[in-house]
Amino acid sequence: MSMIFKPKKDEKLSVSPAVHHSSFIIDSYAGEWTSIGERNKIIESKFGDYTYTMDDVTVNYTEIGKFCSIASHACINPVQHPMDRVTQHHMTYRKVDYGFGNQDDLEFFDWRRTNRVKIGHDVWIGHGAIIMKGVEIGTGAVIGSGAVVTKDVEPYTIAAGVPAKPLKRRFSEKTADKLLEIAWWDWPREKLEAHFEELNDTEGFIRKFGS
Repeated sequence: MSMIFKPKKDEKLSVSPAVHHSSFIIDSYAGEWTSIGERNKIIESKFGDYTYTMDDVTVNYTEIGKFCSIASHACINPVQHPMDRVTQHHMTYRKVDYGFGNQDDLEFFDWRRTNRVKIGHDVWIGHGAIIMKGVEIGTGAVIGSGAVVTKDVEPYTIAAGVPAKPLKRRFSEKTADKLLEIAWWDWPREKLEAHFEELNDTEGFIRKFGS
């Protein structure tokens, strides 16, 4: 992943990912026109083209699609502690730090990598939302601020609350299916530029590009 400083207000994003210097990133990938905000912590995750995060976002072991909007203080796939052990404290798997062994509990860290979170395209995750382990969020969905998502969210559905529940659909099922069929998020940059203004008119867009 290419890493550069986040552009200043008078600068534009570019094909190369923009990653703020205060963010901590391990073994992750960011596509074109992406932007990673201040004080993010990202571990073994993938960001599709045009996806951006705001400040203080945490992302662990997650696949994120294109054109996603992730608000500040969102936490995706928070780390879990071993509740089946005598103690939940991380000394039992971070043995080296505490002088209890010469090697950390690698099997435990492999377990943390299981059940990755999967987020579709054009998903909006609100301020302070938490997406739990193994959840899949469909394309076009909206996750309300402060929500705690413990179950899958269908495409083009608005979910909120603790635990999060579906509130309503953004569009009718027919319209959602058409948008999924068109898959505009996979268009090349040239086609996006040619039809950019049409993204503001959902009905007209579907009439023109839907089969």
